[in-house]
Formats: sequence, C-alpha cells, structure tokens
Amino acid sequence: MNVQTKIKYQPTEREQAFLDSIVNAKYDRQIVAGLKKFYDGKVPEDMQGFYSADELDAIKKLKEEGNDLEARMPVKITRHYFERAKKSKPIQVLVKASPREMENLEGSEDPGKQMSYSPVEGLIHKYELGLIYVVGTCSAHCRFCYREELIAKKEVERPDGTVAAKGMAQIIDITNYVREHNKIVDANGGLHPDTGRERLREILMSGGDPMVLANKNLGAWFAALSEAGVESIRIGTKEMAFYPDRFDETFFDMLDKFHEAYPQTRLRFMVHFNHPDEFLEKDEDGNYIKLPEGGLQWVESTKRAVTEFGKRGFTTLDNQAPIIKDINNDPDALRIMQRELRRNKVENHYFFCGRDIVGYKAFNVPIEEVWRILNESQKGLSGVEGHARLSITHYYGKTEVVGVTNDPMPGVKGGENGVIIMKLMRSAEDAPKKGLFTVMGRNPEAVWFSDYADRVIYDEAGLFEVRA
Repeated sequence: MNVQTKIKYQPTEREQAFLDSIVNAKYDRQIVAGLKKFYDGKVPEDMQGFYSADELDAIKKLKEEGNDLEARMPVKITRHYFERAKKSKPIQVLVKASPREMENLEGSEDPGKQMSYSPVEGLIHKYELGLIYVVGTCSAHCRFCYREELIAKKEVERPDGTVAAKGMAQIIDITNYVREHNKIVDANGGLHPDTGRERLREILMSGGDPMVLANKNLGAWFAALSEAGVESIRIGTKEMAFYPDRFDETFFDMLDKFHEAYPQTRLRFMVHFNHPDEFLEKDEDGNYIKLPEGGLQWVESTKRAVTEFGKRGFTTLDNQAPIIKDINNDPDALRIMQRELRRNKVENHYFFCGRDIVGYKAFNVPIEEVWRILNESQKGLSGVEGHARLSITHYYGKTEVVGVTNDPMPGVKGGENGVIIMKLMRSAEDAPKKGLFTVMGRNPEAVWFSDYADRVIYDEAGLFEVRA
C-alpha cells in the first residue's frame, strides 16, 4: 500500500526566494464541461450545433441503457479548441463523445500495470525516470486519453489487493523518494542493486495536464525537484493545442527566474499535437496558407508561445502523439505536421500505437498499418524532420516497432506471411534488458500485443512471458 507523508514540505531559502518572485495570472479558457449543457442548449449559441440532435439522442439512449459515455471519459472542451474543431473533422473526432466508444469495453483498468511500479502515491518509477501525477484534469479531454482511469477518477486494483482511485503526488513524498533512491544507487557503485538502474535524474510531470496548474504550483515542483537532485524535468502537456494563451508573459517570467535560481536544471516540454489542424490556419477553401518566405501560417497564439520557447536555451519542445483512427491515420497530415513542427524548433519525438485503455478498439489503428502510415509520412522529409520513432507501450516498458516485412520470411516457421519486429527500448523492471528483440508473424488486424500471442517466433525480450 502506498504511504503518503503527513509532514509539510519545507522549502529551502533559495526555493522560497524563487517562489516569492512568481506571479500568478488568471486565464479565461471558456471551458464547457459535460454533455448536459449541450442537451439543455446552455452552451454559447455558436456551439449549439457542435453535437447534432441525432448524436445527442444516441448518447442519451446509451445512458438510459446504463452505458454512460461520460463515466468512461468526461466531456470537456475549451473555446480555443472549439474554434479549431469547427473547421476540422479530425479535431471534432478527437474531442467529441461518440457511441462507438461503448461498443467494446475491453481494456485494462490500469494500462501498463502502472500501480505495480508505484512506490509512493502519485509516482510511477519505470525506466530511468519517474512519472508523477500532479493534477487529475486537463483543459479539454481527448476521447482516446491514455489516462482515462485518472481523468474519470476510476478505482483501480493495487498490487496489495486494495481498490482505490489513483492519488496525486505530493512534493515531500516525491523528493524523499528521489533522495533515498539516489542514496542507494550511490552506495552501490552507481547502479541500483535490484534493478540495475542509475540515479533518478529525470522526472516527468504528468496527469492530467500540469499546465492547468498556476505558475506558483509549477514553480514549487520545479524548485523542489531541483533541490532533490533532479537534473531534467519533463512537462507533458496538450495545453499548446487546447489553450496556447496559457503560455503568457507571467509563465515565461517564471521560467526565466527558475533558470536564474537553478541554471543546471533543464526543462523539456513534451507537447502533444495530433494533427496540423490544431496549430495551422486555413483559408476559406480549407487549405493551409502558404507564407511567401516558406512554411505555413500558424495560429497566432500558438506561434507566439512556440517562438518564446525557442528563445530559451534551457528549454526544449518535443512533440509526441498516438496515431488514432479517424484523427491522424493520414500520412499526408503527419508529413505536414512533422515538417512544420521541426521548422519551428519543435522536435518530433515519438509516435505511438494505441494503448490498451478501456474501449481501445474504438480508437486503435492496427499496429502494422500504423507502421506503414508513419513510414509513408516520412517520405520526402529530411533526416532531422523525420526522425520520430514508433513506440508501443508494453507492460515491460516502451517497445519500438522496428520493422514489418512485406514478403514472407523464407525458412522461418511462422513467418510465411512476413514478420513484425519489436525492440525493448526501455524496460520497466530491469535496465539491462534494453535492446532485446521480439519477432512475431504478421497479423494485419492486430491492435494490441494479445493479437500476436499465437504468432510469437522469437521472444528474447520476454514480451509474451507476462499478460499483454
């Protein structure tokens, strides 16, 4: 059972001086939360047609039958994102609830078996970094959200048999854990005696979306983690798409003051654009607008935020996104997105195959098709534009889809229709397992590991030794 410390965290003198310098701002996201406002016609007039009468009737009928869409994933949208969605079918699919979500509710209540790697509440310690849940909501909600159990506040079973909703991380618990872990590593010659991992140098702040927190809350985490010895802090956020005005002068002022106080700590913002319609403007005919000097015209507020990040050498912007049915399973859209992001100093980090969330079959594109789409999208891109890898998250850790053969594999039993090769990029349990391979016979319909269970040819990585 995870235990949270009741003692209040005490900032150091340096931390307190930094925190006293931070200014909080107020933000008008104009959020519409819940379908009831659409049912009752209480959304702004221009939003009242966002769901058709037939769509609302179908969702109501499901709820009357005991299938509540919003129990699976609550509905939420900002005014900014609505403006993007008005002109974009993919963006509508991303944020609008649909009865298809309830057609097949297979999936894990705790994707990735995260609670098996949670030594203290709100922390997942996999790989060489720790992931912390710092908030349980976002400005808007993606229907395919990989954290639907957290956003919907669902109860999950823990390794000790208890059942409870996932809790949020507390600064004192996380910093105590980092210090203790690193102390053990240092005493053992630089590697943890049980896992072979090195020092815990990197923390990913997640949730929910950390960028819904106030500047002072963000700054408190940044400073406390730095004091504990964390060298690199990642912030996982989709706020750049949902509400880019959050990245305002007060936010960047906080970042600058943080850098003055903690110059050795790097901040890596892991943004989440799924489709170029989230940040590119269109003309009246629905085409992206070409600029005379090259490139395409961005949404002004998004471009302003990205440009400000680009001025700061102690921060980086990396984009990562799953490839989801009817949203971005389109090579042309992905090609445009990768090119424009890299042109504006946003690295293309990962693309993901869908995860095994509850209801995943409504969203996931077949793994081998995702491989084809990504490779097709990178034709015509330069090496720096098209270096994103394709990842799929197994319980053992992050796994890269390395290759899919088009032809049979002669002399290999099970390879008569070709093979798919995966490599363990980051092992959740044991660092030395990184780089091990698994080879399966192809299955063009496979959307999750379980669809390959009867086609395993070679499993050096051990991906099929545990339930997948």
